[in-house]
Amino acid sequence: MHIVAPPTEVFASALRACRKHFIAVAAFSALLNLLFLVPMLYMLQVYDRVIPTRGSLTLFFITLVLLFGLISLAMLDYVRSRLLVRASIRLDRLLSGVLLDTTLSRRDRTFDAMARQAMREFDTLRQALTGPAIVAFCDAPWTPIYILVCLLIHPLIGGLVLVGAILLAAVAIRNQQATSEPLKRASEAAARAYASQEQVLAGAENVRALGMRKAMVRRHLMERESMMAEQTQASFASSRYVTASKFLRLVLQSLALGLGAWLAINDSISAGAVFAASFLAGRALQPIEQMLATWRTTVQAKTAYDKLNDLLDARETEIALTQLPPPEGRIDVKQMWVAKPSGDGAILANISFQMLPGEVIAVVGPSGAGKSTLLRMLAGAGRPDRGTIRIDHADMLDWDPERLATHVGFLPQDVSLFAGTVKENIARFHDGADIGEIDSKVIAAAKSCQAHELILGLPNGYDAMLGWGGRGLSAGQAQRVGLARALYGDPPIVLLDEPNAHLDATGEAQLIQTLISLRERNASVLIVAHRLGVLSAADKILVLRDGQMEAFGTREQIIPQQTGVKATPIEAAPMRARRKAS
Repeated sequence: MHIVAPPTEVFASALRACRKHFIAVAAFSALLNLLFLVPMLYMLQVYDRVIPTRGSLTLFFITLVLLFGLISLAMLDYVRSRLLVRASIRLDRLLSGVLLDTTLSRRDRTFDAMARQAMREFDTLRQALTGPAIVAFCDAPWTPIYILVCLLIHPLIGGLVLVGAILLAAVAIRNQQATSEPLKRASEAAARAYASQEQVLAGAENVRALGMRKAMVRRHLMERESMMAEQTQASFASSRYVTASKFLRLVLQSLALGLGAWLAINDSISAGAVFAASFLAGRALQPIEQMLATWRTTVQAKTAYDKLNDLLDARETEIALTQLPPPEGRIDVKQMWVAKPSGDGAILANISFQMLPGEVIAVVGPSGAGKSTLLRMLAGAGRPDRGTIRIDHADMLDWDPERLATHVGFLPQDVSLFAGTVKENIARFHDGADIGEIDSKVIAAAKSCQAHELILGLPNGYDAMLGWGGRGLSAGQAQRVGLARALYGDPPIVLLDEPNAHLDATGEAQLIQTLISLRERNASVLIVAHRLGVLSAADKILVLRDGQMEAFGTREQIIPQQTGVKATPIEAAPMRARRKAS
């Protein structure tokens, strides 16, 4: 049983955990903005009191006060920066695991670049929440305070700064309207371009071998051209308004200086207030200008937030399921139906069969019949749209997926070895206190599929380091290591997708012996086969065609129906008879 958690709650709880950091940042921002008044007060004292009275002692003491204020300002700014860094680390610790787990647990076939880009989107959001953008938003509420101080100096100066703030706010709103959609499209185009580049780089050897290098370069350049066009449009739109905001701020700051001089000439304000007016005007308008400068980051963060919420919207929250006993290996499939991603038909339709412990069932059929999809559903890598899969009479949804996976050995068509040692790959990257137990299980799994000698022949043996995709091994070696990984821990359910695709005659004979050994230890084995050599070890055969079951029965029944040739006896029949007798 699963329930869906509100996506916003995930972020809300993380933000609540960082609330003390953000409150402290806001408090330090308030103190910083108060201390920014110190240089203005210093100018007032110098021009209004020190110069007219030639008070050198006064100048000395107010300079000491200025230095103390500026040192305090610098220290507060340093502490605020550290608080934001710590908030960033805390957000990463609270959310990165959830996002990684969510992307890995997605079982639908619509798993696309959005999920693969999840961590990049999260980093964009995290940097916006803990970078210059958040500082600009913390400083923005102090603009009215600076305008109020300007009004206290003189109403005309305050009015000028107020008009400037309204104009800059209008520019900011117009900037948001003009750049939000282009920035969103640019972000999506960039995600597509980066995903395409990663795919091409992952298959670089095939690209070179097939003479596709220049074609792939041209294709990627076209994708980057589309990305750059969107980014350029957004940048041009944004740069116009950022330039306009800088122009307005400089003009208003200069006008404030000129207005202050005019008021000083008419004895409405003091000489020191002239420079204070210019300083306050610049300081009042600076946060709005900073918000405009960081607007692109803000929009990207909002887009990232929406994408991550879409990803988490389908997240299945794990609840405390009853810990069922380890399965014996019985599988019952009833009316299983898996739709095509396009929605116009079914990959599998109305599949029903039963597999008992100690049976080896071979799944055969033409390409595109749905054989690999069937294994993916049984392994828990995907979820059928209709129908049920029962493991030892319990619905698969009632099993804890991580716990059930330890009792299932799955060898996919694409072996999917990961960067790490051979031992780590076979052990499924499990880490435990008892390293010796893991080592013994790894060696036992390798021996059970006759891969032990092969691995010992590698440089460093079980500690040989592999690259992504099993780089460093041949296709046949990778398949043997993948088979050992499937057999790690003696799982009672073993699902093998074309395990003999890259094996030679010797390797196929060893595979048949492995299947016979699995039957002898009462494991349930489902094997997809194109090469019919392994059928000699099968008890039953399931024939798929166009996503439907064409036939299902014993080996002796199905082979004559499909080929017209009488099936040869199973080599291990005496062993099976002895097991039944016992």
